[in-house]
Amino acid sequence: MSTNDYTAADLDDIRAKSPDYPEAFKQHYRDQGLWSDQTFGALLKTQAERFAADPALIEGETRLSYRALDARVDRLCAGLQRSGLKKGDRVVVQLGNRASFVVTTFALFRLGLLPVFALPAHRAKEITHFCTASNARALITMADRVSGQPRFDFRTLAREVKAACPALEQVYIDGAPEEFNALESLSCDAPLIEDWPVVGADDLAFFQLSGGTTGLSKLIPRRHQDYLYSVIGSLAPCGFDERTTYLVALPGAHNFPMSSPGFLGVIAAGGCMVMAPEPSPTTCFELIEREGVTHTALVPPLAMLWLDAAPHTQRDLSSLSVLQVGGSKMNSEAAKRVGPILGCTLQQVFGMAEGLVNYTRLDDDEDVILYTQGRPISALDEVRIVDDHGQPVAPGTPGNLQTRGPYTIRGYFDNPDVNAKSFTEDGFYCTGDVVAQTPAGYLIVGGREKDQINRGGEKISPEEVENLILAHPDVFDTAVVAMPDDFLGERPCAFVIPRKGATAPDTPTLVDFLKTRGLATFKLPDQVRTIDAFPHTGVGKISKKALRQALKDTYFSA
Repeated sequence: MSTNDYTAADLDDIRAKSPDYPEAFKQHYRDQGLWSDQTFGALLKTQAERFAADPALIEGETRLSYRALDARVDRLCAGLQRSGLKKGDRVVVQLGNRASFVVTTFALFRLGLLPVFALPAHRAKEITHFCTASNARALITMADRVSGQPRFDFRTLAREVKAACPALEQVYIDGAPEEFNALESLSCDAPLIEDWPVVGADDLAFFQLSGGTTGLSKLIPRRHQDYLYSVIGSLAPCGFDERTTYLVALPGAHNFPMSSPGFLGVIAAGGCMVMAPEPSPTTCFELIEREGVTHTALVPPLAMLWLDAAPHTQRDLSSLSVLQVGGSKMNSEAAKRVGPILGCTLQQVFGMAEGLVNYTRLDDDEDVILYTQGRPISALDEVRIVDDHGQPVAPGTPGNLQTRGPYTIRGYFDNPDVNAKSFTEDGFYCTGDVVAQTPAGYLIVGGREKDQINRGGEKISPEEVENLILAHPDVFDTAVVAMPDDFLGERPCAFVIPRKGATAPDTPTLVDFLKTRGLATFKLPDQVRTIDAFPHTGVGKISKKALRQALKDTYFSA
């Protein structure tokens, strides 16, 4: 059988729709030793030989050595091959923090199948979009609820998605499958097909999801060489080595706990990952004590929960040496509490799934750690801070962040219109963040230049929520904006203009309505405010800036 028989028919088209780096930049990154010929699938194989009997993954009572983890990956690879999936086929993956998530991820990497990483919090609307946008052939999800979240049957979601996506041929369930296929049934001892196409470092590896400011998430194409560099380049700044025990507390499919350095960094360093079913202090403090966790990563709201809980715990947290906080900016007053309360070093992390990642270094002065969001991984990360007209601002002056570098993408998948707005002609990504840069190259994040809402690290597109609210029969118009929150940073608030003669839905009514439309829980508005008319800008657009200010003045004044 020829190699092409195991390659997706549309792989060339998928590659063409995934903007790549110019050849001159590729060669430069290789010449500088940043990019290698390594792939993620091969990386695990190499580490399984080097750290064979050492612990690689712990989930509850499941404890896998590097050799055992690699063997599980190969067994799943064999079953995936025999399922008819081919190199380049897209597979939407929605799994919790389980061993099955890590095994599935590496099996897909090893075979050149392209995972589209979804989160447990996503619902039918989002999963349908991911399947449709990527033209996925398979969906891998769960049977039961994720610990710490409201009870939810993901098989119901799978039924809805499959009915809406004709191209979706296969559905695998981690757990009791009912009418679907069990993910476990794919694992077999049959040998791998010998002439399976070779996966190269320049090949696409997977698709991540953008935060999205104008609708549903965009797909971010990542290749082995650039993403693997970001992982390996993160090891030294974050103190990862073979002695590291990393607690995966946030959902592992997030860019932050995946690659900064995350669970992929654990494999690259030869350390051990501990899968937390949910990130509460009760669950995680027990795991830290039992497994001797040295590193973990949280978003600010969770970090604040931990800080409140730690003085009252009987658990021994002394093994924890580094707490990374990212996803959104951590208030400096909260940051000051980390060392005294948890007894570990705070590492601020500011990055994006599209590329640039910044870390405060573990040996930085206290003021740097408390008041900045770090500096880039690489000397070849290019940072440009400009005004609203695209002109460089004076040193130390806040401006709009643009970036280009060895792991920052050159465009979203199959989205030329958005790419034209989000990337400059010379290849810089316009991040949408307002930052200032210190003389030492550290960034101080000031906020967002756009209207995206950052609810405790979860990015919410106002337009997506607005479109669903407008389907309510009593709503004439709506605008969703961020309202300040001391705990989560921001929460969504919906301003609603009712239809003539109708009464605008109150918060519980509108929330129930949006749930029936399949909107993810974290995107639901926390408040609904009735308004007679919206303020407008000079060019006739709704002034969300004025609405945000009205919230501050009217509802949050002292």
